[in-house]
Amino acid sequence: MHIPDNYLSPQTCAVMGAAMVPVWVISVKKIKKELEPAKLPMLGIGAAFSFLGMMFNIPLPGGTTGHAVGGTMIAVALGPYAACISISIALLVQAFLFGDGGILSFGANCFNMAFVLPFVGYAVYRLVERALSGRGEFRSRSLRAAFARGGKMAGAYIARQAHSERLTQDGKISGPAAGGQAHSGRKHTISTIAAGIGSYVGINAAALCAAIEFGIQPMLFRDSAGNAMYCPYPLSVSVPAMLIGHLTVFGAAEVVFTVLVLSFLEKAQPELFAAGADARLLRTKGYTQKVVVRKQPCPGDGVNVTVKPARTSKKLIAFFVCLIAAVPLGLLAEGTAWGEWGADEIAQTGAGYTPSGMLHGFSFSALIPDYSVAGMPSWIGYIFSAAIGAAVLIIVFKLLSLAVPVRKSSAAE
Repeated sequence: MHIPDNYLSPQTCAVMGAAMVPVWVISVKKIKKELEPAKLPMLGIGAAFSFLGMMFNIPLPGGTTGHAVGGTMIAVALGPYAACISISIALLVQAFLFGDGGILSFGANCFNMAFVLPFVGYAVYRLVERALSGRGEFRSRSLRAAFARGGKMAGAYIARQAHSERLTQDGKISGPAAGGQAHSGRKHTISTIAAGIGSYVGINAAALCAAIEFGIQPMLFRDSAGNAMYCPYPLSVSVPAMLIGHLTVFGAAEVVFTVLVLSFLEKAQPELFAAGADARLLRTKGYTQKVVVRKQPCPGDGVNVTVKPARTSKKLIAFFVCLIAAVPLGLLAEGTAWGEWGADEIAQTGAGYTPSGMLHGFSFSALIPDYSVAGMPSWIGYIFSAAIGAAVLIIVFKLLSLAVPVRKSSAAE
């Protein structure tokens, strides 16, 4: 689904890039407003998972390949705005460091995979979860969202719930929430089903957008000889070519990737789902949170939440190492993803000619092109690229978290 340069006209790339600007601006504002700086490194972890997931290419009969993206997975864990920024940065690293996806087409790739995929996937996830659970089951999700926003909102939420659930000063819950453990298994199943369905719909929505972007090129841009200047395949070819693989194998891969990673992270790194906090455990509907409750009541609601930087668990580190070591499995898939052929290949794919826009278009030399390093066996170069890419993403978001001033969170604010 990574559209290379020169498959879309410069005009199309400009429009798609312009469309993403307000999305990025709003996403950054939402993150700054709703997400504690201590949680920003978690965006790097989500981006790293997406980056690694996209390295596991899956073959289809006919010589094409595809992969999971993990957009809905990040949206479920951190919210769709965080997912948008995480995947955008992952795509930026892929384009500049590895030449995977174009520079001019960066906006289009972000529109498909960092905007359409996570927002559609998350919307479907919420709708399915609501339909299967009923509105009453969303109290714990509201708590999760409150903690994700940190401090003020979390404290206000706990204060409201304290009246009915009798939150004690030692951080334990009595009352209705204490019986929530009995329903945790059912809730986890519902959430898993919803995330799987959301991820399937999200990646197919993204694939449809990419297919339309491909398919309108021969309609809009032709040379004097009547040949397409960019992607030569019309909608009648691009739409089924993109959707057949995503409705079957690649969509299933997205579901498996989303469900497995979310299930693992909820146990190994719960801070991905709620802002880390200080001392005690709050258990609501089977979900664990750390909170600090003042011994002396605060004006207003009597609750103060202190958010501290989340630490990466040893299990999560081990999981990353295993994923990086396993990425050479993606090399077993022979062929090239549909719509990602080089200019020297497209004439043999059925077009019969090489469009002029590809012959004389924009070119860029990536630092580590095609995830390969000169002098290294391909599988070692692939592992090296996976480690470099994941590390860069985690470091970038860690540095951003250090650059953002920590907010003093209090329910009395």
